[in-house]
Amino acid sequence: MEEGAVVGSRTGLRPEEERILIRDITVSSEAQCKEGDTFYLITHRWWQHWLDYVNQDTISTTNGCASNASHCSDSTALIVSKRPPIIDNTDLIYEASSDVSNAGVELHETLVEGQDYILLPQDVWTQLHGWYGGGPILSRKAISTNISQSELAIEVYQLRLQLLVEPKGDHTIIRISKKETIGELHKKACEIFDLILDQVCIWDYYGHQKHSLMDNMEKTLDDSNIQMDQEILVEVICDGNDMSFDGCTGSAQENGYDERESTSVLLESSKSSLPIAGVSLTSRTNSRNFGSELSQNHSVTYPSNEVDAFQGNNYIATRSASVGLTGLLNLGNTCFMNSAIQCLVHTPEFARYFREDYRQEINWQNPLGMVGELALAFGELLRKLWGFGRTPVSPRPFKTKLARFAPQFSGYNQHDSQELLAFLLDGLHEDLNRVKHKPYIKTKDADGRPDEEVADEYWQNHIARNDSIIVDVCQGQYKSTLVCPVCGKVSVTFDPFMYLSLPLQFAIARSMTITVFTNDGCVPPTPCTVSVPKNGRLKDLIQALSSISSLKVGEKLLIAEIRGNVIHRFLEDPLMLLSTIKDDDHLAAYKISNVLKNPVSLQFIHRREEREFSSVKSPIVWKPHGTPFVTQISRDDPVTGSDIQKIAHTMLSPMLRLEKLQAISQKSKDSLVQDFSNADNSMNLSTSSTSQDQNTSISSISSADFILPLQLVDENGACIDLSTEEAQTTKLSLLSTSLIIRLNWPSKDYDEYNIYHLENLPEVLKYASAPKKSRNEPLSLYACMEAFLREEPLVPEDMWYCPQCKEQRQASKKLDLWRLPEVLVIHLKRFSYSRSNKHKLETFVNFPIHDFDLSNYVAHKDKSQPQLYELYALSNHYGSMASGHYTAHIKLLDENRWYNFDDSHISPINEEEVKSGAAYVLFYRRVKGQDTYVNYGQSYPDHNSHPGRR
Repeated sequence: MEEGAVVGSRTGLRPEEERILIRDITVSSEAQCKEGDTFYLITHRWWQHWLDYVNQDTISTTNGCASNASHCSDSTALIVSKRPPIIDNTDLIYEASSDVSNAGVELHETLVEGQDYILLPQDVWTQLHGWYGGGPILSRKAISTNISQSELAIEVYQLRLQLLVEPKGDHTIIRISKKETIGELHKKACEIFDLILDQVCIWDYYGHQKHSLMDNMEKTLDDSNIQMDQEILVEVICDGNDMSFDGCTGSAQENGYDERESTSVLLESSKSSLPIAGVSLTSRTNSRNFGSELSQNHSVTYPSNEVDAFQGNNYIATRSASVGLTGLLNLGNTCFMNSAIQCLVHTPEFARYFREDYRQEINWQNPLGMVGELALAFGELLRKLWGFGRTPVSPRPFKTKLARFAPQFSGYNQHDSQELLAFLLDGLHEDLNRVKHKPYIKTKDADGRPDEEVADEYWQNHIARNDSIIVDVCQGQYKSTLVCPVCGKVSVTFDPFMYLSLPLQFAIARSMTITVFTNDGCVPPTPCTVSVPKNGRLKDLIQALSSISSLKVGEKLLIAEIRGNVIHRFLEDPLMLLSTIKDDDHLAAYKISNVLKNPVSLQFIHRREEREFSSVKSPIVWKPHGTPFVTQISRDDPVTGSDIQKIAHTMLSPMLRLEKLQAISQKSKDSLVQDFSNADNSMNLSTSSTSQDQNTSISSISSADFILPLQLVDENGACIDLSTEEAQTTKLSLLSTSLIIRLNWPSKDYDEYNIYHLENLPEVLKYASAPKKSRNEPLSLYACMEAFLREEPLVPEDMWYCPQCKEQRQASKKLDLWRLPEVLVIHLKRFSYSRSNKHKLETFVNFPIHDFDLSNYVAHKDKSQPQLYELYALSNHYGSMASGHYTAHIKLLDENRWYNFDDSHISPINEEEVKSGAAYVLFYRRVKGQDTYVNYGQSYPDHNSHPGRR
């Protein structure tokens, strides 16, 4: 028996048998999981060791060790096969409380699920502990977290409360579940301090003030808004004479509070979403339906035990005057989310709305929404952040809910705060849409009617289908004017917008890099960079390339887009807009004849042998490689396989290395060395001499002594081997206008050519880091607005149907602001997206904090009323794409002071720091005058209408 098989003798099971048994127990536990079930913490370090042990067969096979053990290192084999020691959870607890008993054990406060510990169902823990032993045993209960009581989470951190006894002055710290009742807390306090139950009343003693008498014995601590590390006053009633429960109530009223005025903030008690080990032993399950599916995402849970009604302004400022300064924990690359959330929750209109009873407006049946769950999750998180105290809040429940409806934000990779904001605003709108049944409305043509009339009609049609707090606050309207380039037809529409995405690059020219290929063997493929009009057409690019590539008489350029080492398409329409060519595209320009009669195009596709898959056992196949060659021949001329061989040798000759030439013809060695002694051995050998005779000599020698492995693919898809003697002398049939010829490179011959430019076709525009001096050249936000609104032609993807021409047209488009929102969200387009990645522009934008005047950009406005906005929040992005970080700058209106929100860390800043140059998304509020609301939640001009409702 192998060593790896006997090390598990204490269990009597092989490693793979342990894995299968734990998997089966896990599946059973998932199907039966319910509230009150016990789960156990196990250190991630030990769990990973066990995973490596039981998955060693899989690991060995993946590394290719199963078939050939000699290829595996001894150290790897030792790590894989070694059985874990006893379970040691001591790294999860404080040393002072590391006793094996569970009583009094305190977990470290900064533990992260999946990084420091794993949660196991009771049956799984029992099996593992029976096999390996150890401890301490750290058990936790599953609790329900949402209104319907159908979602579960593990309460890893129970509430830690400090009990203070009056008048005795004793105090102690206890741990108790948030799901325990006030009656249980009452009973526990009496047991600890040896008090009589009927002679004690307990108070919510937040901040050493009596906020509310906790006399509803059936109410849970969660529903009573009891926070982590909160103080609870245990008040002893002297003999039942000097004081009474009536006296306690009186004390509360004398202090200016009663229970109905207690805050309704839903506070975070530390817990973990419920992870279940699955088939892979590292996956997690969705908490709504255990066992339904396994994924690597965290379970989707969030706490939402809320009080059914919130009492308006009674909710405000009962514990402390300092609210709104609560940070968010970074769960791992979640700074993008924290930054966006802080900007939204500090938008005054949203803060008021979600701190009141917003649930009456949830549209539970909207098929475009998230069944109200996104609104509930956001509303709950907002209430926590506007709670009293500054203990950072974990956004894990919100993130897991978000991942359910937006899988693009699942996991812990870096994401874009603006993309998240766009999704949240749209998702919250649909969840809170007051329109339950959207009517069908047919848009009418303007027909020369006044813009005011048409704009109002469009807006009313929009409101008839979309009416929510998001529309009230964030949505505006712009005028879109389209002009047909053929008939001059003008079309005017009025469309809603949620935010404005402003460009940071307004160059009138564009740099493009294209590699030029010749077919006469004169020079190797050469990358050429040209400057063309930004809104130019293909003919501009061809003209620019022709002038710098020494185009001869009788030659023209044929441009092709290369994808996957083959020609994706030829660009032949001279009027094609260059804007359709993306920066990360790869283009090749081929010099071909424009005087041939009846031409036939030849495409030489380079191929080499590669394994079909990454596994060493996968079959070897021929795959396209490098960049194809393109040339033309006349269909009227007789063509043989030998002619194709000569054409291929001619095009390859500039890339032939000196050593290859010496090997081809020993007879011509001296003359060839003399001709090319000054040439770069690693580059093309014919650059120093453009003699046609010389190139002909090279190709003729090559074709005579070295037959290229060419295959002609005919019009029926059949392959003709052009390397055989018979094919070289046979006249080929040229029925098609384009022929594919495969050049199958043997490995030994591939290294004899310098194919750098074949293998490394550059992108049209390669982004680089912005030079530091660009930060000294600030770009005005007003200039960004002008660039956004100026007239530009549509790209082909946005072609417009001209009703007069009855055809699709690439019309020119101009925008004008028409109806401005209460809150204007401005996205600075710092990131340029491509198929492979995205690039960041470090342009410094000079944006106003006060009196941002949009009067000149509004087509329909009251001349007597300037359109002024005030900055109150912004999302910042620092660093590069690989190591960037998001923060938020927020202005608290009641303090008239700016703060930097850096995840859980909050610090005051001045206005100069606000304009540091890292702004990414700006939040402006309309300036309405002195009678406008001053502090959100404190005063508002019209309490009978929704904020921003027009």
